[in-house]
Amino acid sequence: MPASTPTAILLVSCPDQRGIVAALSTFITQHNGNILALDQYVDTEDGVFFARMEWELDGFAFPLDQFAAHFAPIAQPRQIAWTLHRSGKPLRMAVLVSKQAHCLYDILARYESGEWPVEIALVLSNHDDHRGLVERHGVPFHHVPVAADDKAAAEATQIALLKSARVDFIVLARYMQILSPAFVQAFPMRILNIHHSFLPAFAGANPYRAAHDRGVKIVGATAHYVTEKLDEGPIIEQDVIRVSHRQGVDDLVRLGRDLEKIVLSRAIYWQLHHRLLVYKNRTVVFN
Repeated sequence: MPASTPTAILLVSCPDQRGIVAALSTFITQHNGNILALDQYVDTEDGVFFARMEWELDGFAFPLDQFAAHFAPIAQPRQIAWTLHRSGKPLRMAVLVSKQAHCLYDILARYESGEWPVEIALVLSNHDDHRGLVERHGVPFHHVPVAADDKAAAEATQIALLKSARVDFIVLARYMQILSPAFVQAFPMRILNIHHSFLPAFAGANPYRAAHDRGVKIVGATAHYVTEKLDEGPIIEQDVIRVSHRQGVDDLVRLGRDLEKIVLSRAIYWQLHHRLLVYKNRTVVFN
């Protein structure tokens, strides 16, 4: 499909019920929408239906700002929770980073190449190391030092910058600070993190040493949404790579960093294309 073709994307969740797919598709087609994709999933244990529907806007019967009023007769009796998005409108992303820059390099490369429909609104860091790198890509860089005895003030500055930049979501690209509940609550389910291990195993400050000491045969990385419980938010993506006794700690770090970039990029891609739904502490990924 040409990038210039505008589409609408509807994400829905509701109690599972007979006829729900027919009701959704009929609503779109009756209003002259040409459906391009319809992905669905039913959690049979909890009886919850999830779907992602995308259709062409060319010739659609009404503008999207009137969608809620037209969709209400379908949504309300079926208890449908929904969000609506428009393709061609890049999301505004913020990146938080500390000293390790491998994920930041990868994000900037994908941004500069036009691979993602995204605007990087700003990069925030508690160190000034990567200012030159970021500004060479034409992205605003803000250095906000975070001291242990004044962390609340630093976070208040960060939150103000992020809100002023009207960011849609935030990526922690190896940002080595624990976010406070107040920070997380300011951007609920809008903060993506890359964790340098295959959660929940080997969580902590030095997972590769712990993994090496246990003689592991795989190393992994985990992308997840940030919640108030450290490293326990809904998991978006994970991957692993096989290793052997021949790999030392430096090898595990090198392989792990490559994997972190790949896993985080997948999570960002799905976020940008509205392919994620959060349910309880899990995600439904329409990939």
